[in-house]
Amino acid sequence: MTPWLSAGILFTFAAIIFVLYRWGNVRCVGVTPVKTFTFIAILFTSGLDVGLIMFPLTEFAGYADLAASPEYGFTNPLAIEFGFWAFLIWGFYFLTCFYFCVIEPRVQFFEIPLIKLINNVVIIGTCAFTAYLLLSNLPWYIPELGDGESLIGSFYLIVFLVIAAAVYSSTSIRYVRLLSLATSWLFIALIALMWGGAFLVEGSGIGEFVNTFALLGGYFGNIHEFVLPLNDYHEFYLYWWFAWSIMIGQFTARFVGGLRTYQVLLAMLVFPSIPIAIWFTVLYYYSANGLETAGFYNIAMAIVGVTFVINSLDSLIRLYTDNLNLSVSRVGRVKYFLGNLIALSLLTLLFKLDFLQIQWVGAVVIGLFFTCFGYILFSKFKVVSEIECSPKENKIDFNKIELLN
Repeated sequence: MTPWLSAGILFTFAAIIFVLYRWGNVRCVGVTPVKTFTFIAILFTSGLDVGLIMFPLTEFAGYADLAASPEYGFTNPLAIEFGFWAFLIWGFYFLTCFYFCVIEPRVQFFEIPLIKLINNVVIIGTCAFTAYLLLSNLPWYIPELGDGESLIGSFYLIVFLVIAAAVYSSTSIRYVRLLSLATSWLFIALIALMWGGAFLVEGSGIGEFVNTFALLGGYFGNIHEFVLPLNDYHEFYLYWWFAWSIMIGQFTARFVGGLRTYQVLLAMLVFPSIPIAIWFTVLYYYSANGLETAGFYNIAMAIVGVTFVINSLDSLIRLYTDNLNLSVSRVGRVKYFLGNLIALSLLTLLFKLDFLQIQWVGAVVIGLFFTCFGYILFSKFKVVSEIECSPKENKIDFNKIELLN
């Protein structure tokens, strides 16, 4: 599947360059615009999941083991982790956000019945994978509830309750802003808490943090190394980003509040990367210096990880239920709640049984990218070539979100 992935990546970056060249100064206005800080909060908390919190401490050692993985030898483990999660990779989200904000309203490719079906299967499957990631990582982060390795009933119950909370919050889009901002502030508080524990309580001082942070230069000095897959594990990450990209683009496009295209790109590349860089720096310092996180810190990370999952699932549930016309107003609150809760719980178990793979989902998304491009070339070329602005019916009204259910 590597050639398919590489083709998808090269196409994506070529498309980004073309978008900037052709529409770089267009003002992007979504159907429900919000202020820039809120947009960034929605982007950050919807565009990431529990893996951001729970993966790094389990991965740094693997990136440092050059005997087993010599392909990581061009830089340090912190730069590798950052490269898998931040900066350049967020260009995927930019492309889909721009497309759904400016182009899709004129093209209507995702309104084609078969494409709509495939799109919603992608979204639902990725929702379940997000819940599965939380489930699979809980034994490591809350070993107090078990033996630190096995999944027990308590972990299944936690994930079930998280899915239930996300389904409930998805019943009103007004929760999106509140949930996104709350998750962002919780994440900032977690960074401050663990930064204080590493660099103040341990007596290391600011200098050690700066020295550790400087290791991120290994990413920017070798950014070209991260474009194509380094190995199977990097390939897994890239497919994972593709799986998320098409639905995060759909969701965030509705909230763009008048930024120009190049500003949307810069916002997506830079603003999420800053807290990720600081967070990974703190975690890497813990890992490299053998500082213990068991107990309070692990529980704090698990709590913030849970909020990320609720936020992400809320966004995605809202998206696929809108697409399928299964809104609360149409099917009723009880049917909406129970139907989504049961469906996502069962699909989460399918990932647990290895019946589904996120790589398959990512491969389907790449197929949608190519199919959409072909559809535009052969059916909508003139329409797209004449685009000079966002849809005229989209007006900048930051109070509009308050009027929606």
